[in-house]
Amino acid sequence: MTIAVPGLPPAPKPAQRAQGVSPFIVMDVMNAAEAIERRGGSVVHMEVGQPSAATPASIRASAAQALEDGRIGYTQALGIGSLRARIARHYRDTYGVEVPAERVVVTTGSSGGFILSFLACFEPGARIAITAPGYPAYRNILIALGLEPVAIPVGPETRYALTPELIAKAHAEKPLAGVLTMSPANPTGVVMTPEAIAAVAAECRRLGLWYISDEIYHGLTYDRPATTALAADPDAIIVNSFSKYYCMTGWRVGWLVVPERLVRVIERLQQNFSISVPMLSQVAGEAAFDAIEECEAIKAGYAANRAYLLKALPEIGLGDFLPVDGAFYIYLDIGRYSNDSMAFCRDALENAGVAITPGLDFDEGRGARTVRLSFAGSLAECEEAVARLGRWLKAR
Repeated sequence: MTIAVPGLPPAPKPAQRAQGVSPFIVMDVMNAAEAIERRGGSVVHMEVGQPSAATPASIRASAAQALEDGRIGYTQALGIGSLRARIARHYRDTYGVEVPAERVVVTTGSSGGFILSFLACFEPGARIAITAPGYPAYRNILIALGLEPVAIPVGPETRYALTPELIAKAHAEKPLAGVLTMSPANPTGVVMTPEAIAAVAAECRRLGLWYISDEIYHGLTYDRPATTALAADPDAIIVNSFSKYYCMTGWRVGWLVVPERLVRVIERLQQNFSISVPMLSQVAGEAAFDAIEECEAIKAGYAANRAYLLKALPEIGLGDFLPVDGAFYIYLDIGRYSNDSMAFCRDALENAGVAITPGLDFDEGRGARTVRLSFAGSLAECEEAVARLGRWLKAR
């Protein structure tokens, strides 16, 4: 509570740009679920996009050894040289794309990567195209930085992805400065084809726009591999992270691949924002590339969860969902039950003991009739969630 003091001006207020940032609803759902658990209740967590598996043992062992060795200090602002080189090698080995290590920037997760790339590329007030539905932090980071997110509704006619036509239409209405895509996508799980990515990249080049590709869920696809935008455009800005495939969310370490002309710009920003990414996390990140066997075993668990849910959800009346090509999400239409996804999710949590995320987190225009389920937990948890949701829906 603010106390007014006679004779003094009113206390300063929070900045408007900060107040314009919406809450990340999934985190609010998690808080509500944990409150129920503290009271002794039981909750199946399907709200947060976070692997439930532990970080692979070999990654943890590498960090533990570094800690045992002694001094943990600052690193170069752009990241430890050996890690940058290992990330560059990853692009050659995985995608057949040559990336100079000098164009790799180690960041504090993908979140740090977005902040650095947005600041490096866009002037205040610039307009950046994103999808609706899409990851809500894009919108909120852009707003906080004084930029304008342009949410373009996408649907089944484009497989829930941006197209050159949609980009050109938005640019004609009022000029854009950049385009941001995500594949595999959150919340939809949709993977863009190589042709779709190449078409978006070509349109961005034609219009003179920055193209930013969020590839944080690469490695987590089930029918076909994901394609890096670098294969279509060496000038694309790539945002990635060790969080999802490598089960390292809490380590907060990711990376950018940027054009050479942005390297020094981003280095100066990183020097002043954080000096460097935590050294232990960088050591762990480098070790992650040698933990593929463990990571693939975890991914096999997601694949089993996916197969189960694609069959079981329609059997309880939740069969209207988008393609689940990658990541670990199912994005459902709940219109037959409710046009208020906030109330639907609150009811599911309180009366079914299942935490899921309202679609309004991802699509402010159409998300009132959608929800997102994360299947990053165990198969037993997925089975329990379906059983609870089935009983609850039947009783509604």
